[in-house]
Amino acid sequence: ATSDQQLMVGFNRRFSPHAAKMKQLLQGRTGPLCMNMMVNAGSIPSDHWVHDPESGGGRMIGEGCHWIDLMMFLTGAPITKCQAATIGDVPGVTTRNDHAAAVFTFADGSLGTLHYFANGNRAYPKEKLTVFADGKVLELDNFRLLQGFGWSNFKKFKTMRQDKGHQAECLQFVQRIADGGEALIPFDSLWNVTHFSFQADPIAWKRVAADEQTTTLVC
Repeated sequence: ATSDQQLMVGFNRRFSPHAAKMKQLLQGRTGPLCMNMMVNAGSIPSDHWVHDPESGGGRMIGEGCHWIDLMMFLTGAPITKCQAATIGDVPGVTTRNDHAAAVFTFADGSLGTLHYFANGNRAYPKEKLTVFADGKVLELDNFRLLQGFGWSNFKKFKTMRQDKGHQAECLQFVQRIADGGEALIPFDSLWNVTHFSFQADPIAWKRVAADEQTTTLVC
């Protein structure tokens, strides 16, 4: 059955003007992308609700999904595989899955890594994305400055303030509701990102696998 209702998940970073510029520059590429997303997340107390499996789900799922979606937006291809790891279970460490790394393989052959670390310092930028493609490099620094290396027609793009796409996302969503039409982000993309957000958190993925096994046994 079809519906005229709009389903939207707030993956806002793909709506940033920086992401739009990167997408434009990467059009016509001949080879796969190699992407490195570094997140200096900052520490949150282990008893914070965001770490609770039921109410928060964990930071890789609740926050990491945004950068996973951004990488998929840039490739224009779904994720096919994810391999992930957290820091080891050592004395003094109460939360492990906000010190994690995940590697994603995309259907077009592209490769993306997400490093999500909570043990850094606020003096360092929170978000840095580097994209390698066809002998060129794009570097996005904290959604304020985008630089190009090896591009004959592009050197840098800068906004007066950090722009992660929140306003553009809201405006486009309201306009889409008014005008009708396809969802801003296709359902298949929403599902793909959400599914692999769980896989990017090895601890959460074990819970999902256990729940699925229990459901199968009960059925």
